[in-house]
Amino acid sequence: MDTIAPLWLWAVFIAIVIAALFVDFVVLKKQGAHEVGVKEALNWSLVWVALSFAFNGLFWWAIQQDHGTALANTKAMEFLTGYLIEKSLAVDNIFVFLMIFTYFAVPPAFQKRVLMIGIIGAIVLRTIMILVGAWMIQHFHWILYVFGAFLVLTGIKMWWAAGQEPDLESNPALKLLRRIMPVSKNFDGEKFWIVENGKKVATPLLLVIALVGLTDVIFAVDSIPAIFAITMDPFIVLTSNVFAILGLRAMYFLLAAVASKFHLLSYGLSVILVFIGTKMILIDIYKIPVAVSLGVVVGILAVTMLLSVKTAPKIASDRSES
Repeated sequence: MDTIAPLWLWAVFIAIVIAALFVDFVVLKKQGAHEVGVKEALNWSLVWVALSFAFNGLFWWAIQQDHGTALANTKAMEFLTGYLIEKSLAVDNIFVFLMIFTYFAVPPAFQKRVLMIGIIGAIVLRTIMILVGAWMIQHFHWILYVFGAFLVLTGIKMWWAAGQEPDLESNPALKLLRRIMPVSKNFDGEKFWIVENGKKVATPLLLVIALVGLTDVIFAVDSIPAIFAITMDPFIVLTSNVFAILGLRAMYFLLAAVASKFHLLSYGLSVILVFIGTKMILIDIYKIPVAVSLGVVVGILAVTMLLSVKTAPKIASDRSES
């Protein structure tokens, strides 16, 4: 698996991730269980975005020193495009998390710990999947067409499912988990296991964490092929993915407060998936420039969010009238 990144940059990346997780856990432990407000979520979101851009700047500098400015610009743009795609797809992931927390009535004070554990699991899982995916692409080039077709179909499916209320009760993953583990009806602080009638049973919090983990597996299957359409460099794929995930917890609490205002976002994400899938299918016929891909992704997100904000009051008024 070839990568343009020097070995020392891999070491810097690993050190940043470990330090970031350590700081997050230390802050989490000191604060204890508490509800995260919009201001706190916004501040942390800005920190994670700034850290991601700073790393991209360091990445640009490292490539520029060894290979020149032109290639450094291209690789830095690949990182930025991949980062934006992963951030965008994470939004849909967040809406599913919100549905899970609402369904199980998870107290806001406990949601933070669930997301933190979910982030660590996501980093480990995606690292494995990215390395496997890079190996497959290197040895079986035709897999790109399979990934591309899968993304197109996923985008079409997402478009038809957008706007519909998901039914978590009929979710096969939830049914399977309930068969595997006996679950208590009540929360007991942040405990995962309690004893009821002499038997050890799981709390709803453990069930929520398991569902969040399974949800990320499903979304990783969509998002990882999407970034391979932008770059084949495993370093860029991995780093852009991980930096997008690191800010997931803060972004959840930020978007949870304004989720209803971006009701059209799923349509935009579906169009992005179809575009990325098409780009991957056409890779041996015409390679769409990274700058064009970046422009398309940003443009679709901007238009979708603008239309969401403009139409939200109208929808709200229509409901109130009915």
